Amino acid sequence: MANQALKQWVDSIAKLATPDRIVWCNGSAEEDLALKKELVSAGTLIALNEKKWPNSFLYRSHPNDVARTEAQTFICSRDKADAGPTNNWMSPADAETRVYAILRQAMRGRTMYVVPYLMGPVGSPCSRVGVEITDSPYVVISMRVMTRMGQIALDHLGDGTDFVRGVHCTADLHPERRYICHFPETSTILSVGSGYGGNALLSKKCHSLRLASVQGRRENWLAEHMLILGVTTPAGHKHYVAAAFPSACGKTNLALLVSALPGYKVETVGDDICWLHPGNDGRLWAVNPEAGMFGVAPGTNTRSNPNAMTSVRQNAIFTNVALTADGSPWWEGLDDEVPGRLTDWRGLGWTLEKGEPAAHPNARFTVSLRECPSMSREMDSTRGVPISAILFGGRRARLAPLVYEAFNWDHGVYVGATMVSETTAAANGDVGVPRNDPMAMLPFCGYNMGDYFAHWLTFAGPKRPKIFHVNWFRKDNDGKFLWPGYGENIRVLKWILDRVEDRVSAIDSPIGRLPRSTDIDTSNMLMPANRLRALLDVDRGTWLQEAERNGAFLERFGDRLPMTLRREHGALIRRLEFPPAA
Repeated sequence: MANQALKQWVDSIAKLATPDRIVWCNGSAEEDLALKKELVSAGTLIALNEKKWPNSFLYRSHPNDVARTEAQTFICSRDKADAGPTNNWMSPADAETRVYAILRQAMRGRTMYVVPYLMGPVGSPCSRVGVEITDSPYVVISMRVMTRMGQIALDHLGDGTDFVRGVHCTADLHPERRYICHFPETSTILSVGSGYGGNALLSKKCHSLRLASVQGRRENWLAEHMLILGVTTPAGHKHYVAAAFPSACGKTNLALLVSALPGYKVETVGDDICWLHPGNDGRLWAVNPEAGMFGVAPGTNTRSNPNAMTSVRQNAIFTNVALTADGSPWWEGLDDEVPGRLTDWRGLGWTLEKGEPAAHPNARFTVSLRECPSMSREMDSTRGVPISAILFGGRRARLAPLVYEAFNWDHGVYVGATMVSETTAAANGDVGVPRNDPMAMLPFCGYNMGDYFAHWLTFAGPKRPKIFHVNWFRKDNDGKFLWPGYGENIRVLKWILDRVEDRVSAIDSPIGRLPRSTDIDTSNMLMPANRLRALLDVDRGTWLQEAERNGAFLERFGDRLPMTLRREHGALIRRLEFPPAA
């Protein structure tokens, strides 16, 4: 090993954790095959039906370890104020004391894997190197899918010392000894007591968002919880859109969208993470730092996401789905009829009479983006792609309209900062509870979100993307969705791109610019005029209540909240209270 800083760090962790052996992973196909054989022999992986699901496997995490554990996730900045009111904070000294006590001799009898990985396209100045030490071969095979892993990362690093240091140990999986700790000043991650992907694949949220957001602030770029997609219009104009939705709110479905409108071509650059850099041309350019997808399985089918279903037909890893008698994965919402008998996500026999899901609501699939029919060649672009529009959105059953445009960049940052969504099964806790989730980054911002908002505001400029808010999940009084979603969402993207190209006008409302109902293309779909009006309705009284609630949320940031957002909040209330004369 030529890189002495890396070698010394690995040696220090090995001395603490005392593994039986150390394996430096090279990311090769031969290494991957050997690990999968080992995991199948141990019963950790279940090989699926080879004829129907080639080179695909089922992994079951421990029943107490099935989602991100936000309560056990900490930002360990030296100054508590730098973590802010939305993060759990622990001092670096306390975190190291607690975690190192668990790590001490925790890998005895186990293999310690050293996993170098590259976040971002090979050869890109935007890309960053991380190294994860782990005792989990499941993590190794998953990291090979999710990142550019192995020698390619070491080549990018050379003899440099600027890499994220991540240590992961499953330990005994006890919830009270589960910690996911981030040290922004030293670019270090310590994760113990979990084998679930979001807590164990340290490249995922830990590196690419929590630590990268800190690095981005320091270096003048943005690390965001956003998909990236390209849309080519019938006129041949190509635009790229970045969209921030909380986990399990349709991000992957939109990223892999199959257009319901003829003449529109959609390509996938990324489904979850976006690093935005200002270009010399005044535009924001985006790269996807990942190489794979870690998507939610329940609800995924050939109607909701045909590209995802094609992607997972081979070379996939499924987590906490059910298993059919013929060795196929199954989850709620799949196209097939519900089998009479299944093996559920815990490995137990299951029938409909049990009255509970066979797959865990947060069951996942892990697959390379190269398996995706809509993958864009620009995923490997060293420069990235120029962004024309940024979308914010979440699950709102009653309040938010289908789509609206921010008045300007500052107002758009306010719209993102006050975004609210109803919680999903992607994190532990109650489901369906509205919570503020600024820019869909509430669980992922690695520093004080007041400072994060201020950082966003510095990117204002005449060539910056237009900002929009979307809501696919509005319901009627009977609890039924008003908008069909999925491939029909191209109709909303069409209006957004028409606005980007100044092809259509909009109606000013207190919350932003709304489409005229005639400018949403509803051709060849059953969309009564009254339903479209309901989708675009803005109720001033309800929005005033929302503004009051959001005002209390923003006040949590005290003097770290930018004055610009205070002004935007006051302006919204005035527009709601005093509508212009007709």
